[in-house]
Amino acid sequence: MAVKKLTENLYHEISHFHARKSVVIVLFVILASYIFSYFLPDNPADFGAASVIPAVFLIIYIFSTRRILEALTLASLSGFIMISKPEAGSGLSWISSTLSNMSTSILSVMMDEDIAWLIIVCGLMGSIIALIEKAGGSFAFGKWLATKAKTRRSSLFFTWLLGVVIFIDDYLNSLTVGSCMASLTDRHKVPREFLAYVVDSTAAPLCVLIPVSTWVVFCARILETNGWAPEGEGISYFIQTIPYNFYGWIAAIIVPLVIFGIIPIFGPMKKAEERVKNGGPLAPEGSSKIDIRTGSEMGELPSNPKAINLFVPIFVLVLSTVLFDMDMQKGVLVTLGVMFVWFLWQNLMKPEEFADVALQGLKNMILPLMLMVLAFLFAEVNNQIHFTYYVITTATNYMTPSLMPFAVFVVLAATEFITGTNWGMYIIALPIVIPLAINLDANITLAVSAVLSAGVFGSHICFYSDATVITSAATGCDNFRHAITQAPFGLLAAGLSALCYLAAGAIL
Repeated sequence: MAVKKLTENLYHEISHFHARKSVVIVLFVILASYIFSYFLPDNPADFGAASVIPAVFLIIYIFSTRRILEALTLASLSGFIMISKPEAGSGLSWISSTLSNMSTSILSVMMDEDIAWLIIVCGLMGSIIALIEKAGGSFAFGKWLATKAKTRRSSLFFTWLLGVVIFIDDYLNSLTVGSCMASLTDRHKVPREFLAYVVDSTAAPLCVLIPVSTWVVFCARILETNGWAPEGEGISYFIQTIPYNFYGWIAAIIVPLVIFGIIPIFGPMKKAEERVKNGGPLAPEGSSKIDIRTGSEMGELPSNPKAINLFVPIFVLVLSTVLFDMDMQKGVLVTLGVMFVWFLWQNLMKPEEFADVALQGLKNMILPLMLMVLAFLFAEVNNQIHFTYYVITTATNYMTPSLMPFAVFVVLAATEFITGTNWGMYIIALPIVIPLAINLDANITLAVSAVLSAGVFGSHICFYSDATVITSAATGCDNFRHAITQAPFGLLAAGLSALCYLAAGAIL
């Protein structure tokens, strides 16, 4: 009854959330953060338990309002106010310091090489998808696949299977599979939330299980720089962790079990199923804002659309990414060049039309990219107040060699759910976990695997992680609804993974 009452209160809050109330909340958060900052130590490294305040506020605000952009902005602002300790009696100094810290951090985030890579790759992937749509490649592929996948379950299974095949990068996986399969699953009245769950669960989870992906290249480098793997042997050491990346295995395996009804649909996903079954829309309310295909004025498709106009760009993208040492940025640039020649050779569009469609696809990625930039800004302020460091070091006081993998997974899964920066967490956590595992004489492979699995969980489940946002954009599903409907299945996988780490820690 208590859970039902809480749910009713949240839905009431959401339905009655107005602009004037929003302004009051913003002013209250600023004032409360300002007053609270007077009682904090001068050094943010000494904040201790106070470092969790922006994270707690963020989660409460998101669940109360569903306003993720606003939540990330306010949570980040509260963190910057906390580290901008005002001088006695000087409110103007406090405002100047806060704005200075926030402005510097925004510039730091935007100038970060990883963020620039994200904007270039995801933006141009939006162009590639728009061009494929315009050329009729997705339409022809969906039409052909419809002759093979004649039932609801088979359409979802083909979606899962395609996700397993395109394992080279989670962005490529989500954007390609989501945009290609939406029309097919729509024919079988599959809620977009269910499609998004299937796509998301075969993106990041698969990338840590197959030793040929962008994740492997990144993680291998981290393992080398932190002294566990010798120089040049990072990938071979990463391969040792694959059998113990329990969350990746379990999350990916649960999907077909749900598709074929072995695991029943439950939680918010069941309500999405009932909505569509009762004649409601396939996509939840608000999905058009993030749908990568919304607003695209593609005009008429070619008179004879061909699936090869989907296969050639995707093949070129995968091949060029591999040939350029798993550099997807070079891959998308090569792919756009090949598409220009390929599509114009077939007389599918003129050069100016090619440019217009590519620009439209780039525009369609603006909201997803904005969400991800704000998520990284929030992660940046969390780094400055030492949120992740505080949580990890606090948890280490209760670790034993056998309990370490379990504790590492649970603690980092929780922090990742809040921060949503999987690769960023690896940079912070592995330099702490690897020496700790050595000192405790714990199984290092198992401990590293727990860190990697926790990162996948964060990428998979966080409401504003890059994987969640990209999948929502590709499948045309509101990112809050996507996150809330897949969360029960992700938590099921996380619970089973935690038990596996508990057992493995005791045995190994």
